[in-house]
Amino acid sequence: MKKLFAKAFLGLCALGTSTTVAFAQEAVIEGGFHQELKRYFIEGSANFMSLVSVALVLGLAFCLERIIYLNLADIDPTKLLQGIDEALEKGDVEGAKAIARDTRGPIASIAYQGLMRLDQGIDIVEKSIVSYGGVQSGLLEKNLSWITLFIAMSPSLGFMGTVVGMIMAFDKIEQVGDISPTVVAGGMKVALITTVFGLIVALILQVFYNYLLSKLEGILNKMEDASITLVDTAIKYYVKFKK
Repeated sequence: MKKLFAKAFLGLCALGTSTTVAFAQEAVIEGGFHQELKRYFIEGSANFMSLVSVALVLGLAFCLERIIYLNLADIDPTKLLQGIDEALEKGDVEGAKAIARDTRGPIASIAYQGLMRLDQGIDIVEKSIVSYGGVQSGLLEKNLSWITLFIAMSPSLGFMGTVVGMIMAFDKIEQVGDISPTVVAGGMKVALITTVFGLIVALILQVFYNYLLSKLEGILNKMEDASITLVDTAIKYYVKFKK
């Protein structure tokens, strides 16, 4: 069954690739792909196409900012936790704080907040880790709502262009008093082009959004595991030095 799905997937990829190549070759023959794109953009009514383009640019800007932030925040906590554990085994709380302070990422920030309250008891340490973990989660999720806004907005702007295009078509029918294809073709073309571009923008942003969600989930899982390990390390420190 897996082999069958793999063959089907490869077949679809090959079909899509060949179709894309054929379209690109045709565009190049007719004057270049960017020329074709510009022509469709102009024909799709600059008013609505400009709004769709702005949504794409702003959405990609937020995606790029989140990709950079999450990639910087996504570190392997093993070395950090091991260093803190070794320092606390020796009773060197300040050394453990220094390790957390000198390491980037939300896990190190959570560890530092917990170590700052190590002398106040295990319950306070645990509450501090949980509370600051919520703060770091909020920072990781920042600006994702804007990306979802542009994902929803792009098709809506395209559909608005569709409605306007249909109104233009009916206006021409009313003016000419004829329903021939030549009369309505212009308005229908505007309608279809704006819809297509709006859907393309939404699909592009959706791919980036799903990547960001998967990245975010991975970091949150690491934060939860690290928080449990930090609490266990604090308990070991108390058993050894505070009993």
